[in-house]
Amino acid sequence: MSKKEDLVKINNEITSREVRLVGSNIEVGVYTRYEALKIANEQGLDLIEVNSNVSPSICKIEDYSKYLYELKKKKKEQDKKNKQNLSEVKELRFTPNTDDHDFDFKLNHATAFLKKGDKVKAYVFFKGREIIYSDKGQFLLLKLVDALSEFGQAEALPKLEGHKMSVVIKPKKTI
Repeated sequence: MSKKEDLVKINNEITSREVRLVGSNIEVGVYTRYEALKIANEQGLDLIEVNSNVSPSICKIEDYSKYLYELKKKKKEQDKKNKQNLSEVKELRFTPNTDDHDFDFKLNHATAFLKKGDKVKAYVFFKGREIIYSDKGQFLLLKLVDALSEFGQAEALPKLEGHKMSVVIKPKKTI
């Protein structure tokens, strides 16, 4: 059992003298714990404490296993939404002398990443004296940004940091 389930009190575990009943098939209001238990027993259901932080405690009359199922379902859906909101930054590495075939191959990967909702950080790495060809690197990155304009847009122009020239491309919002 998870911690959330351990915190849920049912039937005789509820210690409050008075409880506020909510839900369907009952008249919403404040009842003593004994009256609420009697109503739950008459319906063949459980008295479940939903919120104990208020006075009087809020309780619900429902089947306990159904209540746990609903909790798990809500938690699973929240986790799913949280995962959808997370995006990763995928990196692509180029050199100033990257051939067209290699460029197209990496372009296809970048397209797939952007469609999935991830950011793409493309960089050109200059070894040794290749740094004098920084204009080639900038041209390569701008060509990539232009080719991906349908799926994403650059956050800023390519910039040189040490021996790396990089650009970050974020996916376009789909409505």
